[in-house]
Amino acid sequence: MDQISLTYEMIAVLSLLAFTVFLFVTEIIRIDVAAILVMTLLGALSYLPGLGNLADVSTLFNGFSSNAVMSIIAVMVLGAGLDKTGIMSKVAAAILKHGGTTETRIIPIVSSTVGVISSFMQNVGAAALFLPVVSRISARTEIPMSRLLMPMGFCAILGGTITMVGSSPLILLNDLIISANETLPSDQKMQPFGLFSVTPIGVMLVLTGVLYFVIFGRWVLPTKRERGEDASSARSMQSYIENTYGLRADIFEVRVPEGSIIIGQTLSDLMVAHHMYILGTSYRGHKVIAPMAETKIEAPARLAVLGLRRVVMDEFADPYGLEILPKLDVFSDDFAATQSGVAEVVIPPGSSVIGQTPIELRLRQSHGLSLLAIHRGEGTLSHVETDDHVATHIGEVPLQAGDTAVVHVQWDRLTRLKSDKDFVIVTSDFPQEELRPHKVGWAMTFFLIAVGLILFSDVRLSLCLLVGAMGMILSRVLSIDEAYEAISWSTVFLLASLIPLGQAVQSTGTADWIAAQVLLLLDGWPLWSLQLGLAILATGFTLVMSNVGATVLLVPLAVSIAVSSGGDPAVFALTVAISTSNSFLIPTHQVNALIMGPAGYRVIDFVKSGGIMTVLFLIVSMVGLSVLF
Repeated sequence: MDQISLTYEMIAVLSLLAFTVFLFVTEIIRIDVAAILVMTLLGALSYLPGLGNLADVSTLFNGFSSNAVMSIIAVMVLGAGLDKTGIMSKVAAAILKHGGTTETRIIPIVSSTVGVISSFMQNVGAAALFLPVVSRISARTEIPMSRLLMPMGFCAILGGTITMVGSSPLILLNDLIISANETLPSDQKMQPFGLFSVTPIGVMLVLTGVLYFVIFGRWVLPTKRERGEDASSARSMQSYIENTYGLRADIFEVRVPEGSIIIGQTLSDLMVAHHMYILGTSYRGHKVIAPMAETKIEAPARLAVLGLRRVVMDEFADPYGLEILPKLDVFSDDFAATQSGVAEVVIPPGSSVIGQTPIELRLRQSHGLSLLAIHRGEGTLSHVETDDHVATHIGEVPLQAGDTAVVHVQWDRLTRLKSDKDFVIVTSDFPQEELRPHKVGWAMTFFLIAVGLILFSDVRLSLCLLVGAMGMILSRVLSIDEAYEAISWSTVFLLASLIPLGQAVQSTGTADWIAAQVLLLLDGWPLWSLQLGLAILATGFTLVMSNVGATVLLVPLAVSIAVSSGGDPAVFALTVAISTSNSFLIPTHQVNALIMGPAGYRVIDFVKSGGIMTVLFLIVSMVGLSVLF
């Protein structure tokens, strides 16, 4: 390689790179603010004498309209649309059903699934798709998202190496090989790689990522809860009842077998007789939450029962030959803190319900409210008998102005109740989202259209994803305001602000200079060390510039080195394209930027977990390349 002289512009870029890494590692300021600051400095320095080519100020903000940033915006909207229909909640429930609720079982299922999906679609799309799934799993298992999102995100990046369409560098590689062939003699021309040529290496990398977090996750994953996450925000039913109203109760799932003597009795009879609440029924696959009090018991059935353990077990289950399950099964999703909980509803003066009893109002049937207690004055009326008060049949108590009805309710039903002027919703810290399961067909249609365009057309990635996102908005799966809310603007600004720095690294010749210094250092080394050096160089470049830019820059260099040293140019080129996915050390990769906010990660978390993953990636990929090629 020709000698490249260090210029003032290169020195400025190297200084900005060092400053950026310093800000990211120390986190003196938020990293999205740091990225905006660096972009601003880059533009300002371009006006100084001798630094005019540092950056083109007229295109400094083009990163905000880049393919990568628009793709991230679109996949966030797509993911939010799918989540709005309840699909992601069902996926989360299925994972919990088959994978249990432990970290060591959930991580392999989620991470390997995302890895496979990422092999056929952009890895940031796969990660964004599963972000709401992981969020719901975290809420239901009380495992912090910081313990789940990093394995999922890393495996999404690793999954991009399974096929030649899994990541942008691999998609680009064959075109670069064809271009390089024009300068090679006929006996050294390279053959393009097939779709599954890299599959064994990609599978090895994904398995490595999964095993790494399963075995070492307890030490390398952060244990702190993420920003804004509070396990009590979606109120725990049992603790809230006890702390506020002194109603010490638990929720149980009870199995009613064939031949039970309670068959034919109404829910109201059982609730009054045994001082408990039946919040849900399931019979032959038909599940009802907040069933009518007049509902008769059929078998085989499951009941969701709220009451004192002693009462439910000794006075209800044992005498009637019922089985109490060790944990919620059929009702696990319905009574998760993200789906339902306890709320307070006040009866205002002038309400039309004043003077009527809950039974007359049919609160369960009309509003989905399972009445647990009525707080009136200094006392609480309930038909759960405790040390503090005697049980009362609250269904027959006429409601008065000022009464606080303590109810168990699905959050979507409570959201709809806010528009009813007969009630005032006191509870505010609950997930106020209205699911639209009737829109699932539209959501899946536009999601599949977007995926189909990505896989089977040459349409630009961002445009493919925007087709799906706009389809969801026009079909009213999401409103435009909900789409705006779904976008993590800190992620957008982080990525868009770093793009000009990556372009400056390449346009000023700084990347060429760094590459020249590394290759000068490796001159005369054995073939395997040259290949490893290229892998490390590609890894470093992809941390500070786009992986596409790193690939375009380094593949021609790799081919030249292979030819001059007697190596296989195709293998050296593939080494570069695979190594540009080795981006775990700092949150500059799109996937890492995407998961950073929701999980509350700091840069040091990526350095800690990503440092080991970077080394493992290098070892596994180099072994795979040497064995298979």
